[in-house]
Amino acid sequence: MGEIKKLGLVTSGGDAPGMNAAIRAVVRTATSEGLEVLGVERGYSGLLLNQVVPMDRGSVSGIVNRGGTILRSVRCEEFKTKEGLERAARTIDENDIDALIIIGGDGSFRGARDINELSGTAVVGIPSTIDNDVWGTDETIGFDSAVNVAVRATDNLRDTAYSHERMFLVEVMGRRRGFIALQVGLCTGAEYTLIPEVKEDLHEIAQDLREMGAKGKRSIIIIVSEGYGDSREIASYLSRESGIETRVSVLGHIQRGGSPTARCRQLAAMFGAKSIEALLQGERACIVSLHGDEIGFVPLGESVARQREIDLELYRLCRRLS
Repeated sequence: MGEIKKLGLVTSGGDAPGMNAAIRAVVRTATSEGLEVLGVERGYSGLLLNQVVPMDRGSVSGIVNRGGTILRSVRCEEFKTKEGLERAARTIDENDIDALIIIGGDGSFRGARDINELSGTAVVGIPSTIDNDVWGTDETIGFDSAVNVAVRATDNLRDTAYSHERMFLVEVMGRRRGFIALQVGLCTGAEYTLIPEVKEDLHEIAQDLREMGAKGKRSIIIIVSEGYGDSREIASYLSRESGIETRVSVLGHIQRGGSPTARCRQLAAMFGAKSIEALLQGERACIVSLHGDEIGFVPLGESVARQREIDLELYRLCRRLS
């Protein structure tokens, strides 16, 4: 690989609060180093269709507090095919792009690995997903924001649950992993937290709920990761078996939007700047990572090949304190 002079910037996969802050950090760090930046609109779809726009310091002014992504993001199944990757490689070649910076999650990074292997283009991934499930980093951009949205909503529901002596099942996002649910359950004092990684006995939970009701428990909150199962079926069963009036609240995509927290903005700034440092230091296939207080890199191939494990100690603490 030769010297990096021009890079393409892509936001891919599900949007996450803080993506815009990361875009800003990448563009301003890159231009301060004399690099050209092309923004790829609409994710990998835009890379296939050659939808690129030049970016400079002014183009990212006033976006640090905005949710979503100004570059937009579209799911692109064609990018998973050899033909799609070849089209993307042509866009890279036609625009003289030396490197790609991909802001996204594990699915986006698999695409980054594929285009790196096919075309030899240098790629750096910036972990940005509310699911917090990227291997190799302690935290991803967007996670803290999504958790805070869900915590505030659950706190509000606790008030009405107490007033009406009801049980609420609060479904949070997480189709395959329970990182959001676990954090929300711990921070809201939920009576139960149901995550895909741990299968609970609903019959035993119903028994516990009956005992809580008999002791005068006024409100019950159960946090359910969407990947655990059908929340309405779970609620129906638990209500029937426990005798407690139950409501279901599905928070859904509200967790993706809104202004990012200070924590996500800080991560975005540090990750964005570090991605440029990675390229200038000769990294050609890596993701930026957080370990403790240190920002570093891990190999891209290793990140996409491995799965980040849920913290079962934290899960046990959640159960102990409920």
